[in-house]
Amino acid sequence: MPCNACVPDTHKNALEDPAGGRQLASSSTRYACGLSALTTDEPDANAFAQAIAAEAAAIDAGFALLFFSQSLVDATALSQALKAHAPSLAYAGCSTAGEITPQGLEEGHILALLLPSASFSTVSIMVDNLSSSGMDRITGEVAALRRLLRGRVGHALAKGTFALCFIDGLSYAEEAVTSAIHWGLDDIPLIGGSAGDDLKFETTRLISNGKVASDSAIIVLITTEIPFHVFKTDNFIPTDEKLVVTASDPDHRIVREFNAINAAEEYAASVGIIPQTLTPLSFASHPVVVKVGGEYYCRSIQRMHADGSLSFFCAIDDGVVLSIAQPKNMVEATRAALKDVEEKLGGIDMILGFDCVLRRLDARNRQVFRDISELYRVNNVIGFGTYGEQYRSMHLNQTFTGIAFGERQAAE
Repeated sequence: MPCNACVPDTHKNALEDPAGGRQLASSSTRYACGLSALTTDEPDANAFAQAIAAEAAAIDAGFALLFFSQSLVDATALSQALKAHAPSLAYAGCSTAGEITPQGLEEGHILALLLPSASFSTVSIMVDNLSSSGMDRITGEVAALRRLLRGRVGHALAKGTFALCFIDGLSYAEEAVTSAIHWGLDDIPLIGGSAGDDLKFETTRLISNGKVASDSAIIVLITTEIPFHVFKTDNFIPTDEKLVVTASDPDHRIVREFNAINAAEEYAASVGIIPQTLTPLSFASHPVVVKVGGEYYCRSIQRMHADGSLSFFCAIDDGVVLSIAQPKNMVEATRAALKDVEEKLGGIDMILGFDCVLRRLDARNRQVFRDISELYRVNNVIGFGTYGEQYRSMHLNQTFTGIAFGERQAAE
């Protein structure tokens, strides 16, 4: 739990809408480490961009992270508003499948996290056309970013660097892209999230310094003297129930057969559900996992097709052996993970988190949504609901990945 000195300062801002004169509210929260978060559920991109510009000036922010629901605001409109009202502010962000605000789990919001220049040095790049990009190109872009950042902060400070990545969650490329980024980072820790589109599974959007794109990824390198700790947590235990992929379409992450039986039918039989009633809630509540290097990782199912085939959020192929997993108590597992982070960091000021949308669905299904939301709120977690999470070299599902920041005093 954050200490008393780390309790954030939250207040409401009101801006006049030039079109109608009404007051549009945004919430501003400043943390002891210097970071500042702004949120709104109003669909006016210009008003929110004005609030961002005002807060950026107040804390001398040089960079912003933005996470937004496409049901609330259009990516292009948001990008244009930032150009109009905060032209000197660099930024990167993506569309979401839910948001984590200072008030807890939300939907239909825009969230901005402002990084003050005094404490954070940041460089970023958007890599577009992932479907036709070689992975060597991405590794090269990362190497160039590292050189750029080192030129700004010097070699001595570069050790306090971490990397963020945001990837089109419908690109089918997260595994290869994450691996390529990790390869170019050397020992710099990497975390991130795959962009979502509110469970529509149609189009996700990424934005970066005036660019708006799909089929793309954004890489952000950040150096800071503020203490930080990168971590991940999940809440499942593998069982002995096995599903072997016997027919699949790896390019589109579709499984047609498990154990030489229709995929939906075999999966449903394994978890005790009628195939016709399978929904995203079913997949969230009954995850499947794969063993890699002695550890188990989720390979979450996205949706069922009319022919009984199943689309996955992660890479899949013939011969892959999956295990049905038994969920643990999400709230207690997450609480234990955050306590461990607090002990390692010497106190949590705030956390930037990337939370799989399937965890959100599972929390609703098990009626612990309010509990997990409150846990995030009291631990000062902000971030967004993802279509997949990145952690070091791995692309994951049904996982929470995060970077926790300590107090400025600890750094000094």
